Amino acid sequence: MARLILITGGARSGKSSHALELAENLGGKRLFVATCPSIDREMTERVRRHKEERQGRGWSTVECETELATLFPAQVSGFDVVLLDCVTLWVNNILYKHDRSGSAIDDRLIGQLCREWLDKTANYSGTVVCVTNEVGLGIVPDNALARKYRDLVGTCNQIIGTKADEVILVSCGIPLYLKR
Repeated sequence: MARLILITGGARSGKSSHALELAENLGGKRLFVATCPSIDREMTERVRRHKEERQGRGWSTVECETELATLFPAQVSGFDVVLLDCVTLWVNNILYKHDRSGSAIDDRLIGQLCREWLDKTANYSGTVVCVTNEVGLGIVPDNALARKYRDLVGTCNQIIGTKADEVILVSCGIPLYLKR
């Protein structure tokens, strides 16, 4: 069974940088799982900067916007560390996909999808580091779609946090260990 580490925090808190450093310190062969779609110029530039940050640091990269369960264990075999950045965008992509197809997504279904890929990590012997945003510390969003998104992310964060061996909250670039 994989060792599971969840790193959470607010936007621009330093969680992704901390995750990279932590994963690199674990050693071994590393795989970066990118969930971010390039939807506009600004997002494409962000993706480029993130790729540049990993360049020359021993990372392989796979892009996987929605089908995380298909990665484990086949596509990650041979890697010692898998860094998933980020769960928040994965939930966004799932919500968008369901909205476009006219099918409903709720806490039960997102929980099922989250547990599905987490269960697949049972056949992986390395470390999985998941990055996610803590979306529940701000104000209640003013529209139904944003509230639904916040709730779906919160559901996934709770599921992953419960299963995780370690949970780290990053605030102002400082990691705070919530669970070890």
